[in-house]
Amino acid sequence: MSNKANITIEEEAASVLVPKLRFPAFAEEEPWTSNALIGLCFLKKGDQLAASDKDASGRFPHYNGGIQPSSFTHQANREAETIIISEGGNSCGYVQFIRDPFWSGGHCYSLAVKPQVEKLCLFFALQAKQREIMALRIGSGLPNIQKTTLGQFRVALPPQKAEQQKIAECLSSLDELLAAQARKVEALKTHKKGLMQQLFPREGETQPRLRFPEFQNAGEWGIQSVGDFGQVVTGSTPSTNQPKFYDGEIPFVSPADISDLRFVDQTKTTLTEDGFAETRPIKAGSVLFVCIGSTIGKVAQNARDCATNQQINAVVPNSKHSAGFVYFALSFASERISLLAGRQAVPIINKSLFSSVRILSPKLPEQHRIADCLSSLDARITAETQKLEALKTHKKGLMQQLFPSLEKSQ
Repeated sequence: MSNKANITIEEEAASVLVPKLRFPAFAEEEPWTSNALIGLCFLKKGDQLAASDKDASGRFPHYNGGIQPSSFTHQANREAETIIISEGGNSCGYVQFIRDPFWSGGHCYSLAVKPQVEKLCLFFALQAKQREIMALRIGSGLPNIQKTTLGQFRVALPPQKAEQQKIAECLSSLDELLAAQARKVEALKTHKKGLMQQLFPREGETQPRLRFPEFQNAGEWGIQSVGDFGQVVTGSTPSTNQPKFYDGEIPFVSPADISDLRFVDQTKTTLTEDGFAETRPIKAGSVLFVCIGSTIGKVAQNARDCATNQQINAVVPNSKHSAGFVYFALSFASERISLLAGRQAVPIINKSLFSSVRILSPKLPEQHRIADCLSSLDARITAETQKLEALKTHKKGLMQQLFPSLEKSQ
């Protein structure tokens, strides 16, 4: 550093770029370097695919800015193992590593990595800075990232390709664990869906095709309305102009709080006792059904006493019905119920219509048996999903240790 006046901030920062966690074989190696992305690869924008070339039976996926392929084609314009970054749209700035040949559309940048760079290591380095890349977006409505802006985005990498490869191998093995765990979760969900199709009568039938031995001769299921299952309660929202109503300990459930998991315990918004007094209280273990909006048909149970907003109708089961059975019955019928909203700008199923929906139901002992069976499967799905989330958290933390922060070094 004999001519420090000519050294840029980035070049000076490179001398102190060392990750918090480094493999022992490279502990004494020189510090990492900060590089503009354009110095590590060539950015290539994709090509528009003609409508006539799109074919659902095509071998090659067509990526055009989204996380999932937008279509398929019999052609490929990019080779296997290519990094892409979405150029525009809702997924603008999202980084992916595509392992098989594909067609890159006009809303994707593909990265042709230079020989001195291990492409998987570069992918993980970019993935570690995903949020910062997405912050490069400009424009409202359909945001985009300019090629020159993306090219100047700075990435830290070790100078030795051997260290890059070691990092890539480490994180790739973790990705394989994540993929295997995700497949396990999906397999369990598929098994549950198939089991429910056997445990509940199909359209036009009055008995399920799979029945527990003790109920083989129990006869046909009876037709009941949702309102027969218990009290139907439409949620309400306390005045948002009253701060004293919010930020308490009581869950306030909105559709955004309902995931693929059965129980809702934590919510984004909470109520105080004063706020809860302004609502229609929902007893723990009730069944929550989204009846308004784009997520109509989502179903859950509340783990604690709660309130809901007006997009949700809750069923508070009576003593003649199993709360678990009501949850699974409404889950099984959710698609059919959702269709009652029709085609509207804001789909809606009002309380009276929801309460009148007809559903087949067995007597209480069989309800409990079905609920117990599916509940045990749900518990396993929840446990495996938690393992998946723990692996994702572990990967995120590991990447923060393996890749140094450019901000702290400047």
